[in-house]
Amino acid sequence: MKRSFSKVLRALVVTAGLSLTLASGISFAERAPMAPLPSASGVDIPPLSVPANPNALANGTQAQSQPANPSIFTTANSDPYNYVSIPDKEASVLIQRSGQEWRVIRNGVITVYGGWLLAIAFFGIIAMYTIKGSIKLHEPMSGVKIKRFSAFDRLVHWLMAFSFLALAFTGLLILYGKYFAMPLMGGVAYGSFLNVCKNIHNFTGPLFTICIVIFFLLFAHKNLPGKGDLQWYLTFGGIFSGKHVPAGFFNGGEKIWFWFGMTFLGLVISASGFVLDMIVPFMTIEYTRGTMQIANIIHSSAAILMSAMAMGHIYIGTIGMQGSIDGMKTGYVDATWAKEHHELWYDELNKKG
Repeated sequence: MKRSFSKVLRALVVTAGLSLTLASGISFAERAPMAPLPSASGVDIPPLSVPANPNALANGTQAQSQPANPSIFTTANSDPYNYVSIPDKEASVLIQRSGQEWRVIRNGVITVYGGWLLAIAFFGIIAMYTIKGSIKLHEPMSGVKIKRFSAFDRLVHWLMAFSFLALAFTGLLILYGKYFAMPLMGGVAYGSFLNVCKNIHNFTGPLFTICIVIFFLLFAHKNLPGKGDLQWYLTFGGIFSGKHVPAGFFNGGEKIWFWFGMTFLGLVISASGFVLDMIVPFMTIEYTRGTMQIANIIHSSAAILMSAMAMGHIYIGTIGMQGSIDGMKTGYVDATWAKEHHELWYDELNKKG
């Protein structure tokens, strides 16, 4: 009876998760339509109010009262820089047509599909935990402790972890907050709150980058391709068979997270973030609208992808696997855990001992 009730409960949780995922995706799609505005310039003007040939306006009253000025419909809606007597060259562009393309990509492609990706990752983890639960060790804990990480290793890891969480939380509020937080808080309160989030985001970013660089220098040599990686990839780490695949200090999945998730995506996010903050060191960059728009697209896309991958990393490192968090919490792991999840590393330690 208890077993059947457990199965029904798990099915209900999975169904609820999938339903919420679908609902969130539909909500994002409704709030961020990808249809372009009526005019190419991005200005909402009824199509009928714009003459078929804007140059014909020069033959009317405007040409008589302001004969030296070209039509606003042709000059304003142009990307080339015109002459201005002030240092800010951006002031010479009245309407940037590519800004509309950026708006559609940010509020359409990134917001909608990014929301889908985050929702699928989140509810997928909930479904996995509901169905499989925490991965238990096949043998009881031995009580014998093996040192895995030093105090400095753990300090850098936790600084990187907490700075990432701060960046992810504030970044998601910047991207999605107007859809759910602003209606609840009101425009004035939301604006003040978002300004605080923006400052936290901007000042935490450099700390995150420093931690990535230090952590890379500490563990790059232990994440090089090695014995057991190919078998780990071919069997997906034994997640379906339930059999643990022998691995070294880091397994194949951890190496993917290290090289692609933390290093590549982390540095892409950091570099694009430095552009958005206008603090790129050692080189000169013109922080124009176009540069900022490209940096914003790269930054948002990489951040959403890294956040989705980080959910899996956090899950496996905490409640998803018995004993996994001990290494980063105390620096030591149980010998049973080391033998079962990192057998090659465990054997190597025994040979040295």
